[in-house]
Amino acid sequence: MAVNLSKGQRVSLDKSIVKALVGLGWDTNKYDGGYDFDLDASAYLLGENGKVTCDEDFIFYNNLNSRNDAVVHTGDNRTGAGDGDDEVIMIDFSKVPENISKIAITVTIHDAVARKQNFGQVSNAYVHVAKMSSDDDMVGEEVLRFDLVEDFSIETAIVVCEIYRNNGDWKFNAVASGYQGGLEALCRSFGVNV
Repeated sequence: MAVNLSKGQRVSLDKSIVKALVGLGWDTNKYDGGYDFDLDASAYLLGENGKVTCDEDFIFYNNLNSRNDAVVHTGDNRTGAGDGDDEVIMIDFSKVPENISKIAITVTIHDAVARKQNFGQVSNAYVHVAKMSSDDDMVGEEVLRFDLVEDFSIETAIVVCEIYRNNGDWKFNAVASGYQGGLEALCRSFGVNV
């Protein structure tokens, strides 16, 4: 049975998890702005200083694989339509380089300013971590879930969670921290050249 977390809560990941599926999902509220919502999940592989060690440590819709396939994004879902996960990021903990101490998982709204969109118009957002039994297991066994119940009225980017090393173990931190400025603001914050 999965553990349900609230904002700020930290929990250790089961040591038996070698491969994890990080699924993110959301719905959009009724909105008549003339544009679909295109939310994008990203992962930042961070060193001790909280910055990427190189731009290739930024995993998103235009860079789906980290340098050694430790983190793989399965692709961009441009509408969020349907049930279940809207975007998926897979992590193979056995391949994460030793100099990476944290993986930040984020969600941004594509062209949010031009489309006059923000996370106040998004509902039922969540992230969950599932233990994968093999490379082909795209469902896994859910081990934890974090529902974002915050009211983000003006934010266009959210750091959803962090998966980080602590004394050789991997832990999960339910962050839910909102930003204005979308993807560019997050990239600058994490040291990606934009």
